[in-house]
Amino acid sequence: MIQARVQVTVRYAETDMMGIVYHANYLPWFEVARTQLLREQGFPYRQLETDGYRIPVLEVAAKYVRSAVYDDLLTVIATIRERPLMRIRIEYEVFRGEELLATGHTIHVFCDTKGQPVRPPPAFATKMGELFK
Repeated sequence: MIQARVQVTVRYAETDMMGIVYHANYLPWFEVARTQLLREQGFPYRQLETDGYRIPVLEVAAKYVRSAVYDDLLTVIATIRERPLMRIRIEYEVFRGEELLATGHTIHVFCDTKGQPVRPPPAFATKMGELFK
């Protein structure tokens, strides 16, 4: 299992007229945590793109447990629990302090610049093999 944690502060523009975070704004926070997870493993997304790889989202899901509001300091945790092969499943948890606010997941696939599925970069496959023995 590998994880990354990031903190985000809820901006006023991310809230709706009820003063709570609009549901779609959780997805960019998932992305922030996901890119940090890749970066911490030595695979910054910019480098993957330079090398000719894309990792589009095939599936996304979110479950909302409690509301976040303006100026909350949130921790978003991204987790990969199983060795990724062609597809990568990343799970997310969003906390305010110790309080769980939301969970979710995304599923991605490696593609070339034309959108065709490809094997992950060899260095990525090697690293994941080492991490998920």
